[in-house]
Amino acid sequence: MNHSSEMTMASQTRRQLALGLGLGALWPWASALAQAPSEAALEALAPAMPRLGDVLKVPSIRLLTGQNFQYERQPLLLYWWSSTCPFCALQSPSMQALWDSQKSRGLRMLALSIDKKPEDAQAYLQKRGYTFPSAWASPAWRQQFPKPKGLPITLLMDSQHKVMLAEKGQMFAEDVEAISRLL
Repeated sequence: MNHSSEMTMASQTRRQLALGLGLGALWPWASALAQAPSEAALEALAPAMPRLGDVLKVPSIRLLTGQNFQYERQPLLLYWWSSTCPFCALQSPSMQALWDSQKSRGLRMLALSIDKKPEDAQAYLQKRGYTFPSAWASPAWRQQFPKPKGLPITLLMDSQHKVMLAEKGQMFAEDVEAISRLL
C-alpha cells in the first residue's frame, strides 16, 4: 500500500466512523478529522532518507515567484525547510551563501517549504532576504514526491538524478560550503 492510499483510507475511515455513529451534532468536529493530514501525520508516514546512488524523479512544481520549476539533466540541490524550524533558520543563511556563490556556475537549487500555507514561506523568505529558488511543497505535491523523515533535509543529485549527498538535520556552514566541491 502506498502513502497516498494509506492517507485516503484513513480519511475515509474517520468519515465513515463519524457518520456511522450518528454524530450529526458534532459534524464540525467530524469534518475536521477528514481534512488534510497534519504535518505530524505526514512526518509519521514519511519515507527514510534516500541512499547514495538512488535515482529520484522530482516532479515539476510552481515556485513561490510564480515560475514553473522543471528538473532536467543537471545537478540539483534540494533543501526541505520550514519557517518554524529552528535548525532550518540556522542553515538557511549558508544555503543562501552557496546559492549566491554557485548560481553563476550553473547550480540548480530547489528549496521546498513545508509550511502550512505558501504565504508563510513567502513572508519568511522576504523578511530574511533569501533569493534561492523556493516552492511550497503542498500535501498534494508531496504525495508525488514525499519528504524524507526529518528537517531540514538536504539532497544533492547529479545530472543522472542519482543522489550524491543526503543529509538530515542541520548542516554547519562549512558543510554547506563543501557542497560546491561536489558540483
